[in-house]
Amino acid sequence: MRAQLLTRERPTDLVETVRRLSFLQLDPISAVAPSADLVLWSRLGSTYSPQDLRDAVDEQRLIELRGTLRPAEDLVLFRAEMAEWPGAGELAEWQEARRGWVEANNGCREDILDRLRADGPLPSRELPDTCVQPWRSTGWTNSKNVTMLLELLVARGEVAVAGRAGRDRLWDLASRVYPDDPVVPSAEAPARRNERRLRSLGIARARARVTPGEPVDVGEAGEPAVVEGVAGEWRVEPSLLDEAFAGRAALLSPFDRLVHDRTRMAELFEFEYYLEMYKPAAKRRWGYYALPILYGDRLVGKLDATADRKEGELRVAAVHQDVPFTKAIRSAVDDEVAELARWLGLEVVREPA
Repeated sequence: MRAQLLTRERPTDLVETVRRLSFLQLDPISAVAPSADLVLWSRLGSTYSPQDLRDAVDEQRLIELRGTLRPAEDLVLFRAEMAEWPGAGELAEWQEARRGWVEANNGCREDILDRLRADGPLPSRELPDTCVQPWRSTGWTNSKNVTMLLELLVARGEVAVAGRAGRDRLWDLASRVYPDDPVVPSAEAPARRNERRLRSLGIARARARVTPGEPVDVGEAGEPAVVEGVAGEWRVEPSLLDEAFAGRAALLSPFDRLVHDRTRMAELFEFEYYLEMYKPAAKRRWGYYALPILYGDRLVGKLDATADRKEGELRVAAVHQDVPFTKAIRSAVDDEVAELARWLGLEVVREPA
């Protein structure tokens, strides 16, 4: 809880909060509010304004990288590996394929870099598609040549997201976006990232299965730990031990780092949770975009709520209790729901059971 800034004493600075959390995951679903905004609201409280986050991105104090927002200074932990793209040593088949596709479309790559150099930042729709070999995929990216080439140029460290105009990412040369700080060598960077990750999580597995996006393990960072009743090797951030703890209630984004690693969540909190937006309505147990409920140091339930902005309502379908709510828990959760509605500028409407 202390690592994730979910104690009674709230942080007050937005960028420092993201620095402590390591990053914010971006997700476009806003059944209640966008995930990044929910994460910051749950820490900073209703003094937080989404415009503050947009300003921090536009001012490049926070920089978008691979679907996350990170403090600008953390980019030095990734740039050495970008320079080695598609990877050092023997390459996997998919790495070879991506390198070959970029090489086949080097002319388009140069056209995009020239256009950004002259006129950036620009949205992707204003960048030329002169690819001679289209991107092939069985998914939505099929023939999305510019989109995929931009993503690979990010991986190469040549372009970067410079900000946003509405939902559109604005692209520019990475040299004009990333801080001109000394780059951490690629042999050292993974350990440094592990240390950052453990400080933001407090406790994590030393090793875990590979997952898309941010890893969930931390290698040899921190100190070894044993979780009673749970097998395996854990690591703990020692600076967070032996401090007084005072908790509070909080409504969490489904993508919150406290619950994003569902295996860790189940092992540490004995809490069952799945994001059910892709399930048919009749098969949902907790709701389309249920928010995990934290009380003190326990995950105690889920809030099934939807923001109906047209009607000016925060519609609460159910509060699912994983443990019987005491009067204190019920009161604290009701207060959080009311505060969420105030922050959104909506009225709470509780639907009949």
